[in-house]
Amino acid sequence: MTGIYEWNPMPHQLDVACPNCRHRAEFEFAEVVRIGLKSDIEFFQNASMFEYQTFQDSCGHIWHGAIFFQGLHGSPHRAIGELPAGYSIQDWEHSKYLREARHSHIGSIRCANCSTRSKHRLSWPNDAYYSIPYRSDILWAYHRESAVELHAYLLSISRDVSKFRWASFLLHVPTVFKKHKARESISKQLAKALAS
Repeated sequence: MTGIYEWNPMPHQLDVACPNCRHRAEFEFAEVVRIGLKSDIEFFQNASMFEYQTFQDSCGHIWHGAIFFQGLHGSPHRAIGELPAGYSIQDWEHSKYLREARHSHIGSIRCANCSTRSKHRLSWPNDAYYSIPYRSDILWAYHRESAVELHAYLLSISRDVSKFRWASFLLHVPTVFKKHKARESISKQLAKALAS
């Protein structure tokens, strides 16, 4: 589990190691909305609640995006004021272009331990808080909930993923981590991470 699985989309929020204090912090993907008209670009470049950026789609076409960091500014309904015609605050709640935002790994970090609140470009799985080295591989989990299920799954005898909420994630756990030799070492490290 050393890479990102395209067939297994990442959740909107992840547990990461804070870049400042290394404690558990929350990463939240930013919401990106395509800017439809060139005349609207200046508005989003100058608006304090947005960051303007160009993106490239899978066909190589460049498009303009307005990025909103809900992890830093809170609910778009509270933070976003007036918008140009053709845009709605709801556009930044469930962005149609979230796939491009996740592909570029744009988001924000909030750490309760050291009070860090900042924009962050995710480097997954290097940033994963729940990451367990084993030999030359790294086993990781998205967040505490998936780490708890990963721990239970690795310790289970039947390994029936249908009993777990994060079944699609558990289906992709590489065999090297499920072997009997690895179980004790990984289980101890994962239990320690979950206890902190």
